[in-house]
Amino acid sequence: MGNHFIMIAGEEAGPASNKMGGIWNVIHEEAHTLAALFDSGKLKAKENTEILIAGPYFGHRGADWNRGLNRITNMDGLAPLSADGELKKSLKTLENEGIKVFTGEEMVGETRIGYLQFQTSDFGKIRSSYMGKEMTLESRIKAEAYELLELDSLKYENFPNGPEYTHYLSLSHSISELSRLLVSSAPRTADTWAEEAGSSKDLIPCPGISLHCHEFGTFYAPARLKKLGIPVNSVATLHATLPGRAAGYNSIQKRRNNDSIWPPGVPENLASLEALALYADTVTAVGESTRQEARLFYGINGIVIRNGITIEAEKIDWNRKELCLAQIRNFLSENLYKYYGGEKIEPEKIIPIFTISRIEVENKGYPDLLDSLVALEHIIRNSIMEGHMEEKIKVICFLVAAEGPKTNLPEGFPVHLPKDVLVGNELRLQQMIEERGLDFTKMVRGKRSVAAVLYPQIISTEDGGLGMGVRDFMAGCCAGIFPSRYDPFLLTGLEAGREGTPSVVSRVCGFSDAVKTIESLIEGLGGVIVVDNIDLSYYETVLEYSLAVSYFTRNFVDDRVKYKLLCREAFLLAKDMGWEKPTEQYYELISGARFCIQEGDKNSGKR
Repeated sequence: MGNHFIMIAGEEAGPASNKMGGIWNVIHEEAHTLAALFDSGKLKAKENTEILIAGPYFGHRGADWNRGLNRITNMDGLAPLSADGELKKSLKTLENEGIKVFTGEEMVGETRIGYLQFQTSDFGKIRSSYMGKEMTLESRIKAEAYELLELDSLKYENFPNGPEYTHYLSLSHSISELSRLLVSSAPRTADTWAEEAGSSKDLIPCPGISLHCHEFGTFYAPARLKKLGIPVNSVATLHATLPGRAAGYNSIQKRRNNDSIWPPGVPENLASLEALALYADTVTAVGESTRQEARLFYGINGIVIRNGITIEAEKIDWNRKELCLAQIRNFLSENLYKYYGGEKIEPEKIIPIFTISRIEVENKGYPDLLDSLVALEHIIRNSIMEGHMEEKIKVICFLVAAEGPKTNLPEGFPVHLPKDVLVGNELRLQQMIEERGLDFTKMVRGKRSVAAVLYPQIISTEDGGLGMGVRDFMAGCCAGIFPSRYDPFLLTGLEAGREGTPSVVSRVCGFSDAVKTIESLIEGLGGVIVVDNIDLSYYETVLEYSLAVSYFTRNFVDDRVKYKLLCREAFLLAKDMGWEKPTEQYYELISGARFCIQEGDKNSGKR
């Protein structure tokens, strides 16, 4: 029997690049969880099953189509790919076609995960041909895409985001071409299964390739394979929809009114790629809102398979949390005094909280967050006046949102944040902070207890700021607040819980649906507080956010035992939402296992 390749593909797939989270986290966890399930025997793999992760390769600065992110693929730590047989032959054929693939592998127990990173940046310089005409490889890909699916690349490439469209099309073509080559080189599997079953009756050939594509950047791959008649099991997963993201908070009203008219600002070329999800055998969405959007805007019916998170620890590392907290507090205390003067704030009086997201001001609810911090100022002030909270307590909220990575930052960043460091929406966020009096000027003079600090950087140990990894940063903060007006899932809520950090989330996000299904460990407590930002008025929503943050900060100051219970509940809730269940569901869809069963196993194979 030939190999069974499970290929998990996405625009951000592959080894970590200098970017915050996103689809890469999902793909990484799915692949590693699947490998662990195979290795442990909890999930039975077909014979000769191989897991492959497919994505782009950005080898140097300027290779990324997105000049703002300027991602650089880091494959350090991976062993050379031990490809042989069909895979080795197919990769060699790809190279002869001008498609360069950088490879590597790592082991999860005895199970191998292969990495295939496609370099698309030079496709416009490689000579090729199509239907007897000489042209570049990039032009050939576009010509075939028009022939197969009427994708009007001559029009789409001239849009402002033309390079992004071209990259996605080229990446998807490369992934599909590898799949085509693997299927073409693999032996038919029906005879093998017939020999094992004793009869070929009612047997459907098992596919040699199972392709799981995350997000629209790779959806052309299953569509091309379908049009070419290549037998591949395919799943397309939507983490959001472009029309839904453009509508933002208004997408709720659009779904309620069954209003399928696209809002202004939807990129037509990228949406044409997103619509190709229709060609996949199965379409999934990470949340119910995204599933409804796909049906509303594209007429695509799908199923919901939630995201998850991998937590290996069995309990919270309290020593680590205290050390991370102390590092953040000392950094803030020292730099506030150095750059703003006034009376030095004692580190023990500082309560750091955070939010972290894409820099989408309205969709991520930044106006709601900043207004809630203004309300929190009044709550804390009244608590101090009434003797319920000690004086000089300072709540400082980090707003981690960046247009892209930065270099050559000033000393004391982000407390010391010159305006010339900021670009685009970063400038807008800073202005919003200052307009509400939430900058540090009033805090150091003793006139404010609450402040917000913009952290416009991709957090890492070498980010020119706190110098902490994102996990340590989350562990050191006392609470997270995620007031999204539009968020299909909100993976950051789970990531905060993994670090034992309680959080406030909006009802809009898909994560809140999962929270509702898990009972509170202790009545009256909640490690994750859900605020209704759908049916409540704006002012009520803002007040609810501020009260929720006040609840966490008050317990942090006055009742550490109760606060630790809240942290533990956030941790256990995240642990309950592991990757095993969604990975098993994805594997069932992409493996074709439900069809490749013997007659005697049919009843046991039903679900």
